[in-house]
Amino acid sequence: MSLTSVLNIAGSGMTAQSVRLNTTASNIANAESASSSVDETYRARKPWFSVLEKEFNAKSRDMNGLMDTDAAMGAGVKIDGIIEKDAPLQARFQPDHPMANDDGYVYYPNVNVIEEMTDMMSSSRSYQMNVEVLKTAKQMLQRTLTLGQ
Repeated sequence: MSLTSVLNIAGSGMTAQSVRLNTTASNIANAESASSSVDETYRARKPWFSVLEKEFNAKSRDMNGLMDTDAAMGAGVKIDGIIEKDAPLQARFQPDHPMANDDGYVYYPNVNVIEEMTDMMSSSRSYQMNVEVLKTAKQMLQRTLTLGQ
């Protein structure tokens, strides 16, 4: 695997974790938003990722016809989209609330703040690890350039 592949993979990982952090922040910001209708209530969102696959060619096989492990590795992370969670909304009986419907219920999002904070810490750490990979690859490239001196 070349160092430029490492840079591309770490960069796509940073992009993916950035999207994950943004959706988590959006979920936390809307955790207590009230609504009088189920249809208008905010629903928690999660990003959907997949591994980018390299295209294989004849050079992807070694002399014995076996798949080269470096060529078989993924080429990064792809963001397939952002989906809404299927968890039920929270219906609270609050007849004095200004957003209460005719039955006295107010609907709140299906956001679990503890889960979101855990997800935020995890994505932040993953982002930091990708930054460290980039720093290490940069140092390796710089040292390679000084070999000829």
